[in-house]
Amino acid sequence: MNDEFRNFANELVDKMTMEEAGSQLRYNAPAVERLGIPAYNWWNEGLHGVARSGTATVFPQAIGLAAMFDRDILKRIAETISTEARAKYNESRKRGDRGIYKGITLWSPNINIFRDPRWGRGQETYGEDPYLTGELGVAFIQGLQGDGKYYRTAACAKHFAAHSGPEAIRHGFNAEVNKKDLAETYLPQFEKAVKKGKVEAVMGAYNRLNGEPCCGSPELITDMLRGEWGFEGHFVSDCWAINDFHKFHNLTEAPYQSAAMALNAGCDLNCGVCYECIQTAVDEGLTTEEKIRESAKRVFTARARLGMFADDCEYDSLNLLDVDTPENRKLSYEASCKSLVLLKNDGILPLKGVKNIAVVGPNADSQKVLEGNYNGTASEYVTNLEGIRRSAGDGVRVFYSMGCDLYKDRIYAFEADDDLVNEAVTMAEYSDVVIMCAGLDTTIEGEEGDTGNAFAAGDKVDLFLPASQKRLIRSLAKTGTPIILVNNTGSPMDFTEEEQYCSAIIQCWYSGEYGGLALADTLFGKSCPSGKLPITFYKDGTLPEFTDYSMKGRTYKFLEAEPEYPFGYGLSYTSFAYSNMELKEDGDKLLCRIDVTNVGDVDGEEITEVYVAADINEKAENDKNSEYLGRMALDNQPKYCLVGFERNQLKKGETKRVSIVIDKEEMRTVLSDGTKVLLQGRYTIYAGGSQPDPVSERLLGTAPMSMDIEI
Repeated sequence: MNDEFRNFANELVDKMTMEEAGSQLRYNAPAVERLGIPAYNWWNEGLHGVARSGTATVFPQAIGLAAMFDRDILKRIAETISTEARAKYNESRKRGDRGIYKGITLWSPNINIFRDPRWGRGQETYGEDPYLTGELGVAFIQGLQGDGKYYRTAACAKHFAAHSGPEAIRHGFNAEVNKKDLAETYLPQFEKAVKKGKVEAVMGAYNRLNGEPCCGSPELITDMLRGEWGFEGHFVSDCWAINDFHKFHNLTEAPYQSAAMALNAGCDLNCGVCYECIQTAVDEGLTTEEKIRESAKRVFTARARLGMFADDCEYDSLNLLDVDTPENRKLSYEASCKSLVLLKNDGILPLKGVKNIAVVGPNADSQKVLEGNYNGTASEYVTNLEGIRRSAGDGVRVFYSMGCDLYKDRIYAFEADDDLVNEAVTMAEYSDVVIMCAGLDTTIEGEEGDTGNAFAAGDKVDLFLPASQKRLIRSLAKTGTPIILVNNTGSPMDFTEEEQYCSAIIQCWYSGEYGGLALADTLFGKSCPSGKLPITFYKDGTLPEFTDYSMKGRTYKFLEAEPEYPFGYGLSYTSFAYSNMELKEDGDKLLCRIDVTNVGDVDGEEITEVYVAADINEKAENDKNSEYLGRMALDNQPKYCLVGFERNQLKKGETKRVSIVIDKEEMRTVLSDGTKVLLQGRYTIYAGGSQPDPVSERLLGTAPMSMDIEI
């Protein structure tokens, strides 16, 4: 079938003039009427719902979806997004509307590593771990593309490579990354997206990587992506990234030179305007007609795989009735419930017997905190306040005060908030519990250039709540009324101070169109929290310099300081016990089996996490590894690595035998030259409800089981 699409594309492009072929390498490709080719705009977004094109189902932001640790529901979500995108495309096509955000090439998922919690776009990712990101990325890609004769939509893995802030300098930034960190952290999820996910498109990053612009790097695009990994799809630049070659990277002097550099490296499609200069680049002898046609054939292969020129595409019947359906909205609510992470609970949750509730804070009645960035528009939103009102039940009085501005302290004097603080304090004094809705929104954290988040070009300046919110929480604490802190952010925060005042803390992310209802149902025990952190919650001041791309001191693998809340951590309203662990080696796989029992009083879902630890010093002394000794980096080796996970629902008292297959590929050690080898020796496998670190053990009161195995 792939040959059929390629042959069609080859024949079609061979009929084009060079000018016509070159025009098809722009994101807003014009029609070629004499060949029956309609105009097509490649730019569309589907990160957590179809974005920017009217009504669509809005799911939790990607970082919240990652907190579910659930491949299956993420694939279902991607299937829903792609169905809605295809339906919108069909309806737009009927009306001759081929504008931006109407297409079926979705520039998602973002599988960059959230290596620094200050990064504003980290909310778009699946967190800090390459294994988790790769597994979830593949599930999302497969859901978007489908398994039919044609793609339902085409997925795009972005941003290749080593891109994760800072936003303010991304257009001219050179990420300096050693071979070990590249192979171990920054590239594995992209390789998996290509080899396992069969992703149709890869998008290049704005930055340079070790001196080469990512959208014009033969080493990245031609040698690695297409050569080593066998990528057969098309490569697209990030938007206006090729302009950066001459404007900020100072690698070329004019747009036509930048276009030639990108095209020669293998960048097929330009989101921007530089490829309007391709003819000049040819005339100047900087690129060739052969290069133009080569890229044109790749982009038309993609269009053929999408069924754009077929009369038997199985998705042509999708229409408006397939958008924003009750089933889709139900799935969004389910995802919101599964994504919430309970960080602290002194026993106050779930709420029982309360008569008066003070719902306080700038995010209590905010729609923005349901959406995140790269979002669509839902037909219905349930804010935190509205959800609590719906879920509280008869006889419960719900007070509401904004309490303070989201970040007014950055602009005005504190005195301007005194009336709001006093109102909130008064309500707290009349209430049995305060639900403090704190956090940020996309006016503070997000992508460089987004309206509003100009304090640090979308990045955070620190990990603390804005001072206006901290002041409000201190004032509420003085009343003595128990406080439940509800945090809506797309990134980790430092709650070291707030922990002293709050009986419970819930991380809600940017929680989707029904995020407020999911929160409320969790507060009142109608839903049992089950999410786990896909990123470490650091203590402010413990991180390396933002621009330092070395992984030393970053993520759970290499962290030297103690975190506030660890990667993989999350509480429940019930408890789970692990027993009867066994390991079985089967060729290039390990099978880990373990019994998981719900020993608590309510039904719940447990995410079983499997980690592997290798004593590299011990292996360095093993004669069987002698051929690698000179290339083995003994410093900054990971303490342990996530190699498997599975979510299971267990009724109270129920035991399930959980089987998790570990691919030995995930157990390889990365040497200092970037080579990956499976060293011989003893490995420790951990299985349980968290990573095997002291903080998780202290917070959960339990530790994972472990077994050793010789490889």
